[in-house]
Amino acid sequence: MGALVGLGVGVGLLLVWSAFTLPRTPRPPRTGALTLSLTQAGLGHVRSSSLVAMSVVLALAAGLVVQLVSGTLPVAACFAVMAGWAPIALVRARARRRTRELAQVWPEAVDNLASAVRAGMSLPDALTNLGDRGPEALRPAFAAFGADYQLSGRFGESLDRLKDRLADPVGDRVVEGLRVAREVGGGELGRLLRNLSGYLRDDARTRSEMEARQAWSVNGARLAVAAPWVVLLFMSFQTEVISRYSSAGGVVVLASGAAACVVAYRLMMWIGRLPTERRILS
Repeated sequence: MGALVGLGVGVGLLLVWSAFTLPRTPRPPRTGALTLSLTQAGLGHVRSSSLVAMSVVLALAAGLVVQLVSGTLPVAACFAVMAGWAPIALVRARARRRTRELAQVWPEAVDNLASAVRAGMSLPDALTNLGDRGPEALRPAFAAFGADYQLSGRFGESLDRLKDRLADPVGDRVVEGLRVAREVGGGELGRLLRNLSGYLRDDARTRSEMEARQAWSVNGARLAVAAPWVVLLFMSFQTEVISRYSSAGGVVVLASGAAACVVAYRLMMWIGRLPTERRILS
């Protein structure tokens, strides 16, 4: 019995010692929301701090201009918030547009891969070839993959960097499929690529039809939200009228209107939203 107690104490002390002395496996850094949006928008070279700084500068500039024109601080604060949010909204809109564009060209890229593999080209060479003959939107990422692979010769790490450059859900599926095919053998690679191409075409066609039907509701929601603030901006040139918003009642009206616009817009977008595909193994 004493030997067991001694053994247990020894194992416990060993575990405590190892927790403080043995090297720990570093965790990969978490990607912030702004950094992810910039990457998905194809602006990976822009830092999130630069985007935040631009938003602050635009907010201050817009607030100062409206304050000089209207002389009403609450109104100037409202337009300052809108101007500060505008760069972030534009980046996210560009990210969504780029994702749709890539979804349209991925089937062509997969077809090119299948043709190259069928012609006897190795998988790394086929991927590198997309940097010259692939769809225009994908060429920079695959050209960079070719340079990485030539320098390192490590296919897996080059694929990981390719995923980071693409930052696209469809690209993640394609890359992981190629990784599995490379590891288990390429006997069925041609069939896998042909099946994947057909699936991507069907998915892109279905989603484009749904987005076309959804466009009227999205545009209507944006117009309904923007209209009151456009009217308020024109009223800013009438000092006697706009000065009424300097009172406590005017502030309540502005705050209530802003809250109603945000809630109504988010509700409309939530009702008409389409399921968005998330990135895998990113």
